[in-house]
Amino acid sequence: MKIDLHTLGPLVALVALVILGAALNSAFLAPANITNVLARSAFIGLIAVGMTFVITAGGLDLSVGSMAAFLAGIAIIAMNAALPTTGLNWGTILIGMGVAILGGVLAGYLNGALVTKARIEPFIVTLGTMSIFRSLVTWLADGGTLSLDYGLRTLYRPVYYGGIGWITWPIITFAIVAILGEWTMRHSRFGRHVEAIGSNDRVARYSAIDVNRMRLLTYVLLGVLVGLAVVLYVPRLGSASGSTGVLWELEAIAAVIIGGTALKGGRGRVWGTVVGVLILSLIDNILNLADLVSPYLNGAIQGVIIVLAVVLQREKRTAEER
Repeated sequence: MKIDLHTLGPLVALVALVILGAALNSAFLAPANITNVLARSAFIGLIAVGMTFVITAGGLDLSVGSMAAFLAGIAIIAMNAALPTTGLNWGTILIGMGVAILGGVLAGYLNGALVTKARIEPFIVTLGTMSIFRSLVTWLADGGTLSLDYGLRTLYRPVYYGGIGWITWPIITFAIVAILGEWTMRHSRFGRHVEAIGSNDRVARYSAIDVNRMRLLTYVLLGVLVGLAVVLYVPRLGSASGSTGVLWELEAIAAVIIGGTALKGGRGRVWGTVVGVLILSLIDNILNLADLVSPYLNGAIQGVIIVLAVVLQREKRTAEER
């Protein structure tokens, strides 16, 4: 029986990293460290699940990190503005959550509409909106930091730090979204259409698939998941600034590619994306615990991983063509 290393490779790498981390530092497998790694993975993981659908359909979104910063900023502003009227209660926090989710829908629709209706390349569109969102949150913060009212921050904290036992709400939310995302990709008509569009959009049109509508929906889905990630992220620090979410787009795209989703579209693996997110988080955690290299080089290491993953994909595609 032949083992497909291209499929199982990410799982093998994940197991190897767990073994390496445990060997380098005895605190690696401590429940507190595991919870910390998984909780931090949840933000990128939620975004990466949405990115999987966008990339599978042949698209790309470079704006998600800046979008997250902007959504966090307007959610904080909305809660602080509503506080004098609605009071210090969960109703005020729900307003902020609604603003983040609705803002994600609108931001995702903006990106998708520019790609599908204005017919601008996804790279150009999202490069532009990346700058727009980042500039807007910096402007709203007047170059500083937007901070949530202390009372609201205290009330909101359990959304990040609370949970069931040691499993916090971000981990639970990520797990649910990942399971739903994998089912949608594998068993729903939407998932099949997304893969068909990514494989060959012209053939998909001949098959009566509304290509533009499906592509637009993938960007809206990604926007919703960015909003959901923000809902879980804001109670962690209770603030937002121009530096919030920096390099989140790099981590999300890296996780998708590492997980086996084809960069050119046509084949998506949500379960692989989850493995990719965990691999990146474990690498970051191991480097910090073992003090092997400066944490400032983590971005460089992620960039190298992206390049290697693309090279492996190209080798696989060349082998299949032969």
